[in-house]
Amino acid sequence: MGKIFSTYKQSIILLIAIIIGAIVGIVWGPGAKVLSPFGDVFINLLLVIIVPLIFLTISTSISNMKQPKRLGKIMINIFLVFIIMSLVAVLIGFLSTYFVKLVNIEDKEAIEQELQLNYDEMAVEEDLTILDRTVEAITVKDFAGLFSRQNIIAIIVFSILFGLAMNFSGEKAKPVREFLVSLTDVIMNVLKIIMYYAPIGLGCYFAALVGTFGAEIVIGFAKTFVIYTVVAVFFYFVVYSLYAFIAAGKPGFKVFWKNIFPATVTALATCSSAASIPVNLQAAKAIGVPDDIAEPMIPLGTSFHKDGSVIGSVFKIMFLVCFFGTSIVGFAGVGKILLTALVVTLLVTAVPIGGGTISEMMILVLMGYPVGALPLLTIIATIIDPPATVLNVIGDTSGSMLAARMTDGKDWLKA
Repeated sequence: MGKIFSTYKQSIILLIAIIIGAIVGIVWGPGAKVLSPFGDVFINLLLVIIVPLIFLTISTSISNMKQPKRLGKIMINIFLVFIIMSLVAVLIGFLSTYFVKLVNIEDKEAIEQELQLNYDEMAVEEDLTILDRTVEAITVKDFAGLFSRQNIIAIIVFSILFGLAMNFSGEKAKPVREFLVSLTDVIMNVLKIIMYYAPIGLGCYFAALVGTFGAEIVIGFAKTFVIYTVVAVFFYFVVYSLYAFIAAGKPGFKVFWKNIFPATVTALATCSSAASIPVNLQAAKAIGVPDDIAEPMIPLGTSFHKDGSVIGSVFKIMFLVCFFGTSIVGFAGVGKILLTALVVTLLVTAVPIGGGTISEMMILVLMGYPVGALPLLTIIATIIDPPATVLNVIGDTSGSMLAARMTDGKDWLKA
């Protein structure tokens, strides 16, 4: 119990702060808006650190990438499984939220005042073509422009290029790599210091939010948690059972459920996909997945395949859609939501540290919402973290079974 509490300590403290903030907001009412500056301090600190966090974490992680042990059929099948399973997750996430209004805020003017929206800055010129908008999103006209959070996609592209350049340079880039790794450690400690203030910042932010919007915002978060948990339970028992059956029929179904619970308990207790790798790898091998598939699949899946995070990204986006009263128009609107959820999860959360904050910023940028809404996504990430981690971990186990089926045929389990 002590270890479990230690693991969840930060989340528990944040949840307590949010609950206290909600109570203060309900009791104090609109007067709680006086606490907004304390929440703004937290938001501004996060926004200041976001650019160096993106550059350092992405560039150093890419520069340290090693070539997989075996390429070819196994690696192709592994990434095909990642893509297919992620598409299933994003579709289920969307279908489970499209017909439900996660949060209902009637006072749109209050939203604009509370989150300090500036729609003029967010507006995009109508005469720009898709190619022009793409160029503006992924590049800037001068180097200084990379240091603005308004060009977050451009800094991600530059970080990837810089990381690849260090990788190509080999030993010559070692001093630069070591400096950036050291600087990354410093920045992460800065983030850790900022997070010490998070309970106060989020508590005050939430108090002002509840004081302005009333109980609707509290109900919205509660509804989001309940619906996400129901979807996670469905995904865990039904979808993963289906994957196991597709991979190896009834024997696959039986052996999957016989060996999966230790990994499930570990994921729930540690709330960490990385910490679950050893027991998850053991579970995959106990199921009968060949070593040359399980060994690359589980670690790679920890970075590049996260069913729980994909579904969570959809929930975050749909929460914002409901919060701001955005209309989803046709295939383009739906496609934008699905593509954004996939991109911010598959690409950004592959960053070993800081990926969650970066992905949430990308959601705001890609969907065109103000950065003042960042704490909303932080709160959602906090409350759905345990079930999301379980799906992230167990998805890799069931995925390894599908990869084995694709690589070795239908009789792989007997081999």
